[in-house]
Amino acid sequence: MYHSVEKRVQRVTDEGLSDLLKRGCKGLEKESLRVAADGGISQAGHPSALGSALTHPYITTDYSEALIELITPPFSDSGQALQFLQDAQKFVCSRLDDEILWATSMPCVLAGGENIPIARYGSSNQGIMKTVYRRGLGHRYGRTMQVIAGVHFNYSLNTDFWPLYQTLEADRRPLRTFTDQAYMGLTRNLLRYGWLIPYLFGASPAVCKSFLGGKPHGLSEFDTNTLYEPYATSLRLGDFGYTNSKEKGVGIKASYNSLDEYIGSLTRAIETSSPLWEKIGLVVDGRYQQLNTNILQIENEYYSSVRPKQLLEGLEKPVLALARRGVRYLELRSLDVNAFDPLGVSREQLDFLESFMLFCLFQESPPISLQEQREIDQNLGGVAHRGRDPSLYLLRQGREIKLQQWAGELCGAMTDICQLLDDNDPACAYTTALQRQLEKVAEPEQTPSARMLQEMRRHGEGFFQMAQRLSLQHHDYCNEIPMSSEREAFFRRHAEQSLAKQAELEAGAQISFEQFLRDYFAQ
Repeated sequence: MYHSVEKRVQRVTDEGLSDLLKRGCKGLEKESLRVAADGGISQAGHPSALGSALTHPYITTDYSEALIELITPPFSDSGQALQFLQDAQKFVCSRLDDEILWATSMPCVLAGGENIPIARYGSSNQGIMKTVYRRGLGHRYGRTMQVIAGVHFNYSLNTDFWPLYQTLEADRRPLRTFTDQAYMGLTRNLLRYGWLIPYLFGASPAVCKSFLGGKPHGLSEFDTNTLYEPYATSLRLGDFGYTNSKEKGVGIKASYNSLDEYIGSLTRAIETSSPLWEKIGLVVDGRYQQLNTNILQIENEYYSSVRPKQLLEGLEKPVLALARRGVRYLELRSLDVNAFDPLGVSREQLDFLESFMLFCLFQESPPISLQEQREIDQNLGGVAHRGRDPSLYLLRQGREIKLQQWAGELCGAMTDICQLLDDNDPACAYTTALQRQLEKVAEPEQTPSARMLQEMRRHGEGFFQMAQRLSLQHHDYCNEIPMSSEREAFFRRHAEQSLAKQAELEAGAQISFEQFLRDYFAQ
């Protein structure tokens, strides 16, 4: 079933392309809630010492004013990406006043969605647009699910690799066509086999009762304040996480069978009005409630575990950037925050994910049929809620298969890739990372989700107490680790420059917000 992987790895090795393959770019985006001393979500604004959330390239906010997002540049070495993330996190922690960064994906004690402060970006039109978009998300899906945190892994092949790989594949189409098709094939395989990520790295098997706010749930009670599922790996990716939960009512399912189909399906969604969202209203009492009443306000509203991306030029729409310049990189969005690592993600995880990306590139990737899409959705949901259940079967091409069997096959097919990436490395980091995942396949109790429940039982804690304890440990770690004076100055400079840039945007002449939105969507 995975012979194409073996053959392509061998051809890449024979043609001397191994070094180029190892020089793919890796970047990280990590979300963390700022939590006050009482354990609740911070009501304080984004600290000005961190710079402007609107214009800072590395330290910003996601849905909430309290949901910090740290972004690294792309690096060819995952270790450099982790070092940058560590320095950014230290810079943030050192400037928090009686607050900590929450160590888990699922949030802290919540006092209802109305107490979650929506992110603010100032008075410029683009700042207002970002806030209105978030206001719309709150109306459409509720604010609570929007403060679930995650880690995104961004990956691209070295640009010099593509023409040589195209020659190896004996492909005669334009290079961009070949590259886009290869990235979309990679994306489809990430969807097909993506259930493996929550099994191996899922770290949200339990939630604070306050998260559900008394709504029906079907979860079991761990203690008086904690709900959980005994075999869950990632409730964040399941029915309680951030998804387009009303998808059936608004009729959107992106197609990944080609870049054109992907762009077309998203374009239709951002240009087609939805009766469901029309009920919310666009402007109520002089205040925008959402950017529009369409199925999606903008492309980012569509939740998927992986997105093909292109760098934007100014206020360019993402679908236009893809149409104009093709796929630049992929964003894998299915990683829970690793509660056992101070940075929320480890080198072992990144080494595995890089080899997994290459496996998905080299493995044959036919179009996804409607039946297979249903299987993909069912497999992901099944693993999110029951991934460690020994009786769990997944669906593969219409037939049932045990999770352990399929996971073992996938990891086995990655062996050659890991050996290629380990070439001349005595530590054999990629092979070691793969072996560690195989141990989790054989012993589900070694997965992060199982370890979290074990921690809670061993310490006699609920989810909140465990998450708070780990958060405090990670906060102390960040305050104790050193950071070079050069990197400290780097973040100080970017904070100052971002504040100046926001002030400049707000001081300039602006058209009305209504016209600004018209111009943006008319692109």
